[in-house]
Order: sequence, then structure tokens, then C-alpha cells
Amino acid sequence: MTRSEELFQRALKKIPGGVNSPVRAYGSIGETPRFIQGAVGCKIFDVDGNEYTDYIDSWGPMILGHNNQEIKEAMIRASENGLSFGCATEREVEMAEFICDRIPHVEMIRMVNSGTEAVMSAIRAARGFTGKPKIIKFAGCYHGHSDALLVSAGSGVMTSGVPDSAGVTKGCTEDTMIAVYNDLNSVEELLTESKDQVAAVIVEPVAANMGVVPPADGFLEGLRRLCDQHGALLIFDEVITGFRLGFTGAAGFYHVTPDMVTYGKIIGAGMPVGAYGGRREIMEMVSPAGPVYQAGTLSGNPIAMAAGLTQLKILWEDQDIYTRLYQKGEMLFEGIRRIFQEKEIPYQVNYVASLGSVFFTETPVCDYVSAKTSDTKAFAQYFKYMLNHGVHLAPSQFEAMFLSDAHTENEIKELLELVKSYF
Repeated sequence: MTRSEELFQRALKKIPGGVNSPVRAYGSIGETPRFIQGAVGCKIFDVDGNEYTDYIDSWGPMILGHNNQEIKEAMIRASENGLSFGCATEREVEMAEFICDRIPHVEMIRMVNSGTEAVMSAIRAARGFTGKPKIIKFAGCYHGHSDALLVSAGSGVMTSGVPDSAGVTKGCTEDTMIAVYNDLNSVEELLTESKDQVAAVIVEPVAANMGVVPPADGFLEGLRRLCDQHGALLIFDEVITGFRLGFTGAAGFYHVTPDMVTYGKIIGAGMPVGAYGGRREIMEMVSPAGPVYQAGTLSGNPIAMAAGLTQLKILWEDQDIYTRLYQKGEMLFEGIRRIFQEKEIPYQVNYVASLGSVFFTETPVCDYVSAKTSDTKAFAQYFKYMLNHGVHLAPSQFEAMFLSDAHTENEIKELLELVKSYF
């Protein structure tokens, strides 16, 4: 029995499913989760001494690579003064100023502790600002595990969400409506039927929780237009795309301005951080400035702020990082696509900049329904092959691959050779 297997057996006795988040589970691919000892650059090491090239990047935030020296030193220096105060600190002011001064659509921002908390709070602020109860989300887009957003994806337009988790009551989701990603008609239909009751439309501008699904031409622009026409706010959930597609995120990448935006992961450089922000008049509704209550003892934690601010400063000062990431993304994902074309394999490759997915389906993937045509058993075999050959992928067909600045052309070439040999 390996050390990972031993730890997993122990975990099963004390932790539901043996993991503290379902995305870490390997059950769907018939493996035992690898328990990680450490990581540096683009490499990750398990407790059995195995080395892997990592394409999870802690689900995105390790854009500079694991264990970055500047970030680590900043955290050590900050920790010498204490780990948490439950009080205001200078660094959280610096973080807010740094983001608001550089992101045109973020005039004010509030720090929280996770992407889930950021989205939940942004929706509450949107409802408080507009005085309207309903929200529209998209099938296959994930916005955290708050009750109102854990609704069945469905296969088409639904007038109210059906709970997608035990413990979530119908009352929690009755004001959540489900539209079809990349289908503006489905959004317009819901906005019209709801008779001026929609507070906000929330969307992953690049869907990355049903695998990576880019927005169709005109989709985001159309959402902006429809929200303006119907008096609803447009919220971009940039927990994954924020500061990854570019410093200004998907909003800058696609030149579409949301009313509000949510961040997570990357603004903490891997520490537990989230944030929501947007237009001043909306954010001034948040307590103690306004009547929309939201609080958090650990929000703006000084260690997390030190890590995140250091990472954001590096990204701001060296934006050639994004050029390198685009080039690596093209090399990897176009490389896989060429292999499929040469071998006449009908699978799909979707990507935007430095995140992408391989779908095991003949159907072009543009929304949740088409993503669900993927052969998860075929993915499981592919995953095992990659893992056994030193490549660390997400253990799910419906998660993204992430590149970091620490990945080199050599690692990408090695992965392409593995893809070629597998197929």
C-alpha cells in the first residue's frame, strides 16, 4: 500500500469521502487521490516521492508557478507581526487601492475569504441596489456552493431553478432562473417573462466548470445590451479568469464592462481570498456604508493580503507574462488539436489563453448540453495514463487545465509526446 493509499484510508474514517472538497476525489476515475507533500515551479510532489508536471495550479491561482520566492518571503515577513487581528490593516487598503486604480470597472472592492463568498455577497448587493429579487445564471456555470446557486443545470431554459443538492430547499432557489450559455435568446426570454424582476445576470465570461467553453462571438456584448435594456446588473464571475486572461481579466480581454465582478484564488496567490467589486453606487450599498449586510472576521487577512498583493504587483509590472502564457497555451492546445487532426480523432479542444480542455466527444462543445456528451470513461483512461506518466491533471472531464509562467516549452513538448503516444 502506498502512503497516499494509507492516508486516504485514514481520511475516509474522519472526512466525508476522504477529501475536503469533491474536486479532489478520484472516485470517478477509479484511483486513489494523490496526497501532495510539496510543489515548486510547475512540479508537484506526492507523499510517495513521485514527481508530476502540474496542470491544475491549485485550480488556477498559481499563475507564477508554485512556491514563488517573492511571494513566500512576503508572507514570512507579514507573519512575523501576527497571523490575524480581526481589525483593519494598512495592507488591505493597499490591496483595494492597487486593484481599483488599475481595473477601470472596479471603483470599490470588498475583500472576503473565497469565491463562493464573493459571489453570494455580490448577488446580495445587486438585489439590494436594484430592489429586485431574481437572478439569471447559466446551465453549467458554477458560482460556488451557496444555496441559491446550487441549482440543476437542466437542458434548456427554466423559469426557476431546481435544487441540485440535498439540504437546499426549493425556496432557496425559486428566484434563480437558468439560461443556456451562448444563447442570448434564452436570456431575453427569461428577462421578458420575469417582468422587470431580475436584479442581475451572472456569468462566467469564459465558462470553466463544464470544461472550458469560450463565449461565442457577440455573446458577452449581447448580455451587456440585454441587461441595460431590462434594468438588470451584469456580474462577471472572474474567480478563474480574473488576472489570468490579462491583468483586467475577461472584461478587458473581451472589451465588455460588467457592473460587478467577483474574484478569488489568484488575488491571494493561493491563500484563501475572494473579493467582489464594481461601480461605486452599487458597492456603497454594502454595510457599514449601506443597508446590505456582509461581514467576515478573516476578510482582508494580513498574510493573504501580503501574498496576493505581491503576486498582483508582479503581474502588473511584467505583463509580458501574459504574452508568454498565450504562447504556451497556443503551443499546448493547438498542438493537441493537430495531433487529433493527424490521427483523425474526433475529440474537441477548447481553450482561451492559458486555460483549456480536451473533450472526449465528436460534438463541438459550446454549452452544458454539448459538454455532457463527453465520454467520461474514455477520459478516465486518459487521466490514468497521464498520471502514471508524471502528468497531474484535474480528475474530471469537466475541469480546466491551467498553465503557469513556470511551465517551459520542454514540459509542453513532453505532454504533447504523451498525447501522441496515448492516441
